[in-house]
Amino acid sequence: MGDFTLKADAVILATGGIGGNHEMVRRYWPERLGAPPARMITGVPAHVDGRMLDIAARAGAQLVNRDRMWHYVEGVRNWAPIWPDHAIRILPGPSPLWFDALGRRLPFPALPGYDTIATLKYLRTTPDLAEHDHSWFIVTETMLAKEFALSGSEQNQDITNRNLLGVLRSRLGKAAPREVVAFRDKGADFVVADDLEALVGKMNGLTDRPLLDAALIRAQIEDRDAQTANPYAKDAQVQGIHNSRRYRGDRWARTSMPHRVLDPTAGPLIGVKLHILTRKSLGGLQTDLSSRVLTPDGTPLEGLYAAGEAAGFGGGGLHGYNALEGTFLGGCIFSGRAAGRALAGQA
Repeated sequence: MGDFTLKADAVILATGGIGGNHEMVRRYWPERLGAPPARMITGVPAHVDGRMLDIAARAGAQLVNRDRMWHYVEGVRNWAPIWPDHAIRILPGPSPLWFDALGRRLPFPALPGYDTIATLKYLRTTPDLAEHDHSWFIVTETMLAKEFALSGSEQNQDITNRNLLGVLRSRLGKAAPREVVAFRDKGADFVVADDLEALVGKMNGLTDRPLLDAALIRAQIEDRDAQTANPYAKDAQVQGIHNSRRYRGDRWARTSMPHRVLDPTAGPLIGVKLHILTRKSLGGLQTDLSSRVLTPDGTPLEGLYAAGEAAGFGGGGLHGYNALEGTFLGGCIFSGRAAGRALAGQA
């Protein structure tokens, strides 16, 4: 690297989005996603609260696309939180049965691992669901062992510690990873039972009033189970399971062998109460290609730069409304690099 001199009296804002501030999330909740939830859980540290966005706006910065957010619908409360209200997202394989708060299977494309924004929209805009802030997974122990992964470095210790043998053991073995087992046994949103009626009774015990009808859920599961062994199944989710297993990597490490949910040899049954989990912001401070924060008339605000979610990934939603998971980090790196180069006088 060559010699360079940093500019004096310059500030880079890299304070993240707004996911730690539920009131702000509700304030800017997009109309296209229906009514904001009354209750959510938090997928970011408490300091990711949007406070610096408002401070910068009062100093003259332009804020854009504040309604562009990316929240998840597979959130569970953390039994061992690191920060206040720390919650975890389940990263599901294709097999869990997903039910709304009233016990009806979610339709395509609101399926596990498909389109989380479409699922969020469905749960928040369907008229008789808008008053409820949760949904449910029902899985077998076989599904949980093969298909449940959890977000967060602390929930993936083998990967975090670069323990290749541990990764292979947990991903290719028959038993669930130890972090998943801990949530199954200790998590407030998990219930386990040997038969469906007992499971539904325990699931109803996790809500203010019983909303689930065991007979309705059984009928839907039996309909699904009847198609499990058919390679030409008409059930969209069963088709997805067969498709996933055509890829060798998913067949080995991510998708369980198709089986009946009510097969006692695949049990016990596990019910998981899912919450809306706040996570990413796609809007924020408007910036130029040098990550300089702009004012409403488009001129740079002297000495102020922004990177990452605070910059709305480079000016207020670089990736659009339906950004693909896995693309967010690139925007953070790019905007941080641009700010650093500008400050070093190399832009």
